[in-house]
Amino acid sequence: MRSLSTPRRVLLLLAAASFVASAHSDSVLGMLDDVLVTGKAEDVIGEATTSSSGYASHEELMERPYLRRGELLETVPGMVVTQHSGSGKANQYFVRGYNLDHGTDFGVFVDGMPANIRSHAHGQGYSDINFLIPEFIGRLDYTKGPYTAENGDLTTAGTAKFGLVDSLEHGFLSLTAGEDSYFRSVLGDSSKAGSGVLTFGLEASYNEGPWVLPEDAHRLNGLLKWHQHEGDDEFSVTLMASDGKWRSTDQIPQRAVDMGLIDRFGYIDPSDGGDSQRYSLSANFKHREGRVLWEGNVYAGFYHLDLFSDFTYFLNDPVNGDQFRQSDERIFGGANIKATLDDLSWFGHETRVSGGFQTHNDWILDLGLANTYRRADLSVVREDDLYSGNYSIWGEAETKWTPWFRSVAGLRADAFAFSVNSSLPANSGTETDFMVNPKLSLIFGPWDKNEFYVNAGTGFHSNDARGTTLHIDPSTGLPASPVDPLVRTFGAEVGWRAHPTKTLATSLALWTIKSDSELIYVGDAGNVEAGGATTRIGVEATAYWRPTDWASFDGELALSQGRYDDPNLSGGPWIENQVPVVLSTGMTLGGKTGWFGALRSRWFSARPLTPDKRFESSESFQVNARAGYRTECWELALDVFNLLDRADNDIEYYYTSRLPGEPLGGVDDYHIHPAEPRSVRVTATYRW
Repeated sequence: MRSLSTPRRVLLLLAAASFVASAHSDSVLGMLDDVLVTGKAEDVIGEATTSSSGYASHEELMERPYLRRGELLETVPGMVVTQHSGSGKANQYFVRGYNLDHGTDFGVFVDGMPANIRSHAHGQGYSDINFLIPEFIGRLDYTKGPYTAENGDLTTAGTAKFGLVDSLEHGFLSLTAGEDSYFRSVLGDSSKAGSGVLTFGLEASYNEGPWVLPEDAHRLNGLLKWHQHEGDDEFSVTLMASDGKWRSTDQIPQRAVDMGLIDRFGYIDPSDGGDSQRYSLSANFKHREGRVLWEGNVYAGFYHLDLFSDFTYFLNDPVNGDQFRQSDERIFGGANIKATLDDLSWFGHETRVSGGFQTHNDWILDLGLANTYRRADLSVVREDDLYSGNYSIWGEAETKWTPWFRSVAGLRADAFAFSVNSSLPANSGTETDFMVNPKLSLIFGPWDKNEFYVNAGTGFHSNDARGTTLHIDPSTGLPASPVDPLVRTFGAEVGWRAHPTKTLATSLALWTIKSDSELIYVGDAGNVEAGGATTRIGVEATAYWRPTDWASFDGELALSQGRYDDPNLSGGPWIENQVPVVLSTGMTLGGKTGWFGALRSRWFSARPLTPDKRFESSESFQVNARAGYRTECWELALDVFNLLDRADNDIEYYYTSRLPGEPLGGVDDYHIHPAEPRSVRVTATYRW
């Protein structure tokens, strides 16, 4: 395993700079003017209900260097975002002991519209945020655990809620060029339109990447938003569009690299890749009537994906290879309505009550899995049309019992309906399910800018609709058992939050999550893979210090351990691909004009690749940097990714595959997707 001695010293120095500076903040602040702090360092004591929730402001999001837009989610403490294939598909996400794959158990929302996709061709809860234009994100609110009644399906590990900007202070044009034929342009502006403001954004990008097979990744994104604001009332309509296509360098067998058959950035199948489109129209409103604040949104959209992948090469088909196609075409729609009543009294105690109704529906026109050769169908494994609907009601009451104690009690009820029309008649059918989940949070304080939290609640995630009506394995033709539509989870957390000065914020959380089952529908195989019950435990610690309006320091540490409750059932005690340790540090310097810069590091530990832990991944340490100069109108920035030029891997798996000439049973091996080598990008921005 590769030595990390030098990078670790760098990492420890960065972390020490953040925390030591925090320790001396009182003496330093005595010589500084008051600073208006927003984002992670903001004082939310008295408002927050857990120690692990928070938000990042637009400025915090924009001051970070991003290799890919999915890394916006690394603003969430303890979150790791990687990729195992082409950049056009959803990223791989890891948080709180979960290998979330492409999003399962972590909810992502954009202006109230869910980004997770149920019964997706590539995996349940698939969350592709490539349709977002980062410059148009106003803030990111995040939570952890199943403690909030407003959050439902696919949110056990947490949520990330992106809020789009209502308007731009200045119009802008941004042009980026980088190594490996990377180009990106963004144009945006706002103007008065009737009684509101109309904002538009356009983005075009192209990238070949460091791969032997150029990725040839094209993407076009667009946004049009009309927003009206008068007093407590707001209304907006947003149109979003995204279109992308790419070639993929999927994960490759380590033995092929070791034997010199391919380069570390090489490929096995040159025709892997895909194309994806997403279009949506949404409306959001906020209206106050007396003591009642009404909020809500309604949305509808169209989504399409064709994805071609090959992970085992010539194991299943020694002649044509193992490439397969996953296709997904659907119309989706939903609505959320929320009412909040302030200034109520519950047995003489100040109380705020909120509640709402939510629904999300998918009308899936084509959900296909086929064996292919160079993107041409050889045989269809299964094709389905289906409907998936979720209807929810929820309520929550926050009561301030004493000046130092308040509680939040919530209850959520979800009903699901599935209807599957399969190419295999035996796998067609309908299914329904219903679940009620209670939540409770106890908040003690504040005492001298300290607050303590005890949280508990049950949650759930839905399984792929195809798994609920499955009776024949489409890959083998053998009998198969359907799965429960909904899987219950339980979470508990004890936390502490402190804000000893106006510019320093710290938090600590000890948590656990239990799941009745790790049952998931395996889109790559067309069947359901059953896992046992699991228990995860962990600790998270954060510190954010912003001593002036031109300097900020942060450090985030996340420890977790995930185990199967019955090791005999799973072949070992360890949940595969969980990340036990994640450490992130960063510092940002610069004001509205003049020189500016940022330095960020992320280290994650080795992780078990098999339940018996006989095979583990290597560690990863990445450092990204930004430096630049800005005036009122112009900005020039230089981003350097993988500053230390480390030969890390973005992802590693251990499984069986076969190359030409190898035994028909294949070879067990590590399969890797390397992190991109050091690369440089330059961005010029003009504002008016």
